[in-house]
Amino acid sequence: MSKKRKDTDYLCLSAQIRSMERNLLDRSAMERMLEAPSLEEAVRILTELGYESFDPQDPASMQHALLQRRLELFRQLDRYAPEPEIVNVFRLQYDYHNVKTLIKGGEEHLLVDAGCVDAQTLVRKHRDSGGWEFLPGPMAHAAAEAERVLAQTGDPQRSDALLDRAYFAQMLEMAQETRCAYLVDYVRTTIDAANLRSVIRTLRMGRTAAFLKEFLFPGGSISVDAVLHAAVNEQVEQLYRPTALRQAAQAGVEAVENGTGLTAFEKLCDDAVLRQAGKARRIPFGVEVVIGYVAAREAELTAVRIIISGRVAGLKSDAIRERLRESYV
Repeated sequence: MSKKRKDTDYLCLSAQIRSMERNLLDRSAMERMLEAPSLEEAVRILTELGYESFDPQDPASMQHALLQRRLELFRQLDRYAPEPEIVNVFRLQYDYHNVKTLIKGGEEHLLVDAGCVDAQTLVRKHRDSGGWEFLPGPMAHAAAEAERVLAQTGDPQRSDALLDRAYFAQMLEMAQETRCAYLVDYVRTTIDAANLRSVIRTLRMGRTAAFLKEFLFPGGSISVDAVLHAAVNEQVEQLYRPTALRQAAQAGVEAVENGTGLTAFEKLCDDAVLRQAGKARRIPFGVEVVIGYVAAREAELTAVRIIISGRVAGLKSDAIRERLRESYV
């Protein structure tokens, strides 16, 4: 970067974020939503925190409300963050989501207009050109290759894996370019969690090491070779024991051995990543506060979706509660 970052550059924004954190969905509010006498009352609790009202029975209505909450976050940060490249690391996932959606022929309403590339611009340029050359280099190459693989094999998993590999590589490169060690550590933990998920799912399916290798991504704190070796030699739990994902690895291995569901495992993976971001809670001001807040808001949206969707499906409160991730606040 052209200018050395100073924590004081983020003094004003950090103070704003500490104030905004008061409107994050905390565990108490989650419990109120779980125990609310009606779905409408659960939504009202969200409107108290700044969400627009929506029809909980209409998935499109809920999706729109969640998107507006996400866009509000990025608008705030675009206006006040000294370094937009920090925020763009978090935007990137939506670009890749949108590319995946278009490659699979998904409807435009499934696109999430929160990426670095405007969603409607993405649709128009792809429709006009029939290709992906207009995208940033690595994304364009990955999109073309993923489209080719899907056309040849009809396997959306393999197509998605190509895009995921490009996404994690680009995400890590963008984080490294910011020269923010805190952000790099967060991204590496995210990649570690993705690789652990691939291991546990592959072991559950009884697939080969060659199959697993397609779904492992470089860039984590644990190398792909080490993960592959641990999976083949039944040493997954030992490999992750010194890491933030030790509890998740243990739960995953137990699920494979016992043939039980992966709900607890998936939750622990997400908790480990949020916990990495949550270290920012102990930092009074600085770029770390921004990173932690973005991760917290993303976790909040996941919690809202779990609670509302669970209640619509008629699940008991305890069943929904088991799926809820840790709260940032």
